[in-house]
Formats: sequence, structure tokens, C-alpha cells
Amino acid sequence: MKRRSILARTIVTVSALLAVSGVVDMAAQNTPATGTSGVARASRSTPGVTPASTPAAKPGGASAAKPSRTRENVNRRNDDGSTPLQWAVYDTSVKPRLLILVSKFGHCLNDLLYRHRIGALPVEIPAIVSNHRDFYRLAAQSDIPFHYLPVDSQNKQKQESQLLEIVGQEHCDLVVLARYMQILSPNVCEQLAGRAINIHHSFLPSFQGAKPYSQAHDRGVKLIGATAHYVTADLDEGPIIEQDVARVDHSMSVEACAGVGRDVECAVLARAVQWHVEHRILLNGHRTVIFR
Repeated sequence: MKRRSILARTIVTVSALLAVSGVVDMAAQNTPATGTSGVARASRSTPGVTPASTPAAKPGGASAAKPSRTRENVNRRNDDGSTPLQWAVYDTSVKPRLLILVSKFGHCLNDLLYRHRIGALPVEIPAIVSNHRDFYRLAAQSDIPFHYLPVDSQNKQKQESQLLEIVGQEHCDLVVLARYMQILSPNVCEQLAGRAINIHHSFLPSFQGAKPYSQAHDRGVKLIGATAHYVTADLDEGPIIEQDVARVDHSMSVEACAGVGRDVECAVLARAVQWHVEHRILLNGHRTVIFR
């Protein structure tokens, strides 16, 4: 009760300060189910300041991008063992930098690139990484460096090291697995904790393995869905960010059902990425809190 009272007073104090300094969006939420007293988010605008683009990365080279997160207090504990107030400050004039991973299904990649091109997704995309060559022309059309990193059982560790090197060199804030059909090792998952998002169909665990839409069609499934979540070492079990479904029926072919699934995947992944880069997601244990 005492900690909740302290948190409440802190939120009130911060709210009062922000109220006179250009706050455009603020929200708070209690989260008793996870043992956390509560979470809050505020967004402030500065008159005369417009969003700035970060310097473009040269192919194969490092970028001088500045990080959007300026200060934080995480992974620390009070003397009594309790978790202190955790906070972070982000400069919203700096566009987050996105690294996209893709394999042979390009619908989510296409959707993200289109949103980026029309300005609906406020990010920089310094690189695309794939274990196949299928989309190097698409990357070139968008003037984005394409890194081909084929993966097999013999070179997986080496290729993952190269992947992490690219993430570091390009100062990437978020890695998006846009239908990247490789399982990341526990080491990579740990390195990218809280800043890697995956998308998959929502048949799991019902229809695993190859051709899930054929399996679902054979069973007469009536709903097709998709789930976007943060990547963890527990395959497809990371904190859920967004989910959605669409109806199908007996008259639809396997291909038609798969088409519906692709559309849902694009929309769900786009919303998850948008919320992350706008700093609307707070990780709270194994759950997420979304400030919409």
C-alpha cells in the first residue's frame, strides 16, 4: 500500500510538471495482476521542433544515428529487494531505426516498406537481412542495403554473429521478423530482448509444422488470426503485443484462406511495430501494457 501511495504521488507530481510544458498525450494504468503498482506514459511536444531524420547509413558502414532513449532506470532493486520506479525518456524527434528480417514470404516486408515510404511508419530502415535472395531487388527499389545471410546447421552461429554486428553497426532500435523462418538462438534472443518483434499465424499450437493453412482448411476452421509478440528463447511464447482474426468459411480454398491470413498478419505486425516505435508499449512481466 505504501509503494502504491508513493507511485500515485509520483505520477501526480510528474503530471503537474508536464501539464504546463506541452503534454499532448498521457495515460496511466494499474497492473496488480503482475505485482506492479502501476504504469504510466506521457508524451510532450516542444514548440518549433519538428521530427528529424537520422543520418542515412552507408551500405556496409556504420551510421552516426543518435539513440532515441536518453536515460533509464532498469534492472535495479531497492535495499529491501523491491523493484524501484523504472523510467525512460525518449526523444521523439529522433526516428527509431528498424532492421527487417525476412525469408521467402514477402507480404509483411512489402507492407512495412509501403508504410515507411508514405510516411505512415515514422522510422528509418537502414538494412534488410534475409537467408534468401528473393527480395534484394525490392530492397534496392527502396534504396535500402540488403544483406544476404544464408543459414544452415554449419554456419548458424557465424551468421547470427553477423546479424548482431549489423544491429550494432546500424544502431538499430528494433528488429522485426517479417516472416523470417529461422529460429533465433537463446543468445540472440537475450541480446535483442524487448527490441525484437515476431509475427505468426494464430493457429498455434493447434496446427504446427508445414502447411498450417492446409491443416486448418481440412479441419474446417472458421477463424484465421495472427499474433505479434516480442521474441524470447521460448519459441513463439514471448509477450503478446497484438492479435486479430478474420472469418473464413467452407466455400474458401486453401489459397483463399492463406490470403486472408497474409492480410491479417500484415495489419497485426504493422500495429505492433507502430506502437513500439511510438513508445506505447511497456513490458510488465510476461505481459505488455499498450497505451493506444
